[in-house]
Amino acid sequence: MKKKCIYLLLIVSMTLLACNDQRRSSGEPGSIFMTEYDTPFGMPPFDQIEFEDFKPAFLEGITQEDKEIEAIANNPEAPTFENTIVAMDKTGEVLRRVSRVFYGLRGAETNDSIQALAKELSPLLSEHSDNINLNEQLFNRVKTLHDDTTDMNLTTEQYRLLDTYYKGFVRAGSLLNDEQKERLRELNKELSALTLQFGSNLLDETNDFKLVIDNEADLAGLPEGVITAAAEAAKSQGEEGKWVFGLQKPSWLPFLQYSEKRELREKLYKAMYNRGDNDNEKDNKEIIKSIVNLRVEKAQLLGYDSHAHFILEENMAKNPENVYKLLNEVWDYALPQAKKEAAELQALIDAEGGNFKLASWDWWYYTEKLRQQKYALNEEEVKPYFKMENVREGVFEVANRLYGLSFKKLENVPIYHPEVEAYEVLDADGSHLSVFYTDYFPRQGKNAGAWMSSFRSQQVKDEVNIRPLIYNVGNFTRPTGNTPALLTLDEVETLFHEFGHALHGMLSNVNYLSLSGTSVSRDFVELPSQIMEHWAFHPEVLKLYAKHYETGEVIPDELIEKINAASTFNMGFVTTEFVAAALLDMEYHTLTETGTIDVNAFEEQAMKKIELIDEIIPRYRSTYFSHIFSGGYSAGYYAYLWAEVLDADAFQAFEENGIFNQETAGLFREHILSKGNSDDPMELYKRFRGAEPNPIYLLKNRGFVK
Repeated sequence: MKKKCIYLLLIVSMTLLACNDQRRSSGEPGSIFMTEYDTPFGMPPFDQIEFEDFKPAFLEGITQEDKEIEAIANNPEAPTFENTIVAMDKTGEVLRRVSRVFYGLRGAETNDSIQALAKELSPLLSEHSDNINLNEQLFNRVKTLHDDTTDMNLTTEQYRLLDTYYKGFVRAGSLLNDEQKERLRELNKELSALTLQFGSNLLDETNDFKLVIDNEADLAGLPEGVITAAAEAAKSQGEEGKWVFGLQKPSWLPFLQYSEKRELREKLYKAMYNRGDNDNEKDNKEIIKSIVNLRVEKAQLLGYDSHAHFILEENMAKNPENVYKLLNEVWDYALPQAKKEAAELQALIDAEGGNFKLASWDWWYYTEKLRQQKYALNEEEVKPYFKMENVREGVFEVANRLYGLSFKKLENVPIYHPEVEAYEVLDADGSHLSVFYTDYFPRQGKNAGAWMSSFRSQQVKDEVNIRPLIYNVGNFTRPTGNTPALLTLDEVETLFHEFGHALHGMLSNVNYLSLSGTSVSRDFVELPSQIMEHWAFHPEVLKLYAKHYETGEVIPDELIEKINAASTFNMGFVTTEFVAAALLDMEYHTLTETGTIDVNAFEEQAMKKIELIDEIIPRYRSTYFSHIFSGGYSAGYYAYLWAEVLDADAFQAFEENGIFNQETAGLFREHILSKGNSDDPMELYKRFRGAEPNPIYLLKNRGFVK
């Protein structure tokens, strides 16, 4: 199933740990970011960075890039590709270096100081970006080049870079008059602050709630591992002798799956779906109203009907009509299936003598029961085969068999938290390819979800191929007591998914930073991640990594058959809750007029319009829909489904030729994983596959057609 990774652009917070025993002995605050790091592979020196380093480095980085941009804009020589486009692509090294660390680490563990600095920096960075994008002299140089490329002899990649910069300037307001530009600056500052506040509120709301259980009878139905984890959570929060469940998914989801206490399931689930909707100081409804209205105004200022029209112009989908066409076609398969599933669950409730109607907080509990009835598949039975370290070795082995990569654990290198692990990634010929960090367990300040990003992206600089520093972050089930981290099937799939994004970053092989790695459209970026999911539970792959954590026994064929037999079970629900959220996103962002928005009424009307059944809510309700209100996926949540058209068709090529077929893997690496944004995504896809994708494989992938 296609996932909900909060990829790359999530802006969340972290504080650096007190691992400063080896602090630099001299230097002004922020100086650590002024030059390339003197560390193995140029890894960020987390053991030397302190909070006080960030603000001076940001301010100096802004100053330096301003000077670099002015030098390009005021260059007395006629504009050329080298002195204008390439020169721009090289600007901002210091600012980029500190930003990658600051915003990257904000995902792991926040504190008030980091939150405050992020808010302080927000208008400064917005103004800095606008100063570049609205620099008339700079834009005129770019426009001169873009208007006539006849004698420039550009490669495809070079033209793509020129076109990307030109469109970037136009979409950032360079063609507006002075009054319009001033209003655009105000809009950008407001939006930057509001999206930041939305994410901050959501993080607080997620962390502030806890369901405390002090009566052992209220643990009825919960597996021993879930109970142990809740006891450890209670102890860490000063509730020793009790059990605590929170709103991180590894906590709330198993409670909903197994708890026999319906009233407690309801309490926990409502706390989850009411985040940001509690009419308190962390409420997100007014923020959403402001964001939506400001986006409408900005889009129309730039000449677009709606925010969705503005966003989608640069995606594969191109326009809202194409997005709605895909979502509605899938909805027509998903909703009837979800209704059948709801009827089955209601029949199960009735058979047990339950005198109530199925509600959304019942779905996971009765689905788990029905799965055991239909497939004799109990997730607690399979989890012992999915020790986190074994699953990680599994994705490493898949990458080795497909692309010849190997992963060497790095010791005594700077990391930002003791739970982080780092690996050197070697190519098939033994050459250095990348560094890969993993950070897989939830912590109090870490944002929910899973994502990939980089501390440094790939580029060719002074004829040297600078290799990337890539990381995956997750919130998977923690180890408890003497039991290692045993992942759920969903978590296994998510780990494979995020590793697919990591491969996209690691294997990048372009010339220019702005086109590197995952710098592609939202509805193409999920192809490398989602195709990796197909390997996760393939019988041939499971035999490689799924081994019992106590005995070392390879997962038996019987369990593999059960896992695969149940692979499309509950798919009506899974697809319906996803598409409902994607349609909600589109409803907000196809608005063409500003006005008063009652967020809850708007959401209710949007769901009524598509006839969503009462037993299911959208995967993300508005007030905690961080993808679209703080995470860079506005008018873009559909992208996971759009990319599934690609990934399902692409994996068919592996199915036809062998899942580890070297020729097929080589084509996928050459035309998809290594190319970044150096060419049109559909052209890249056709070079891999030989044709445009066939959408029938998406429907087959979800079990809607045979």
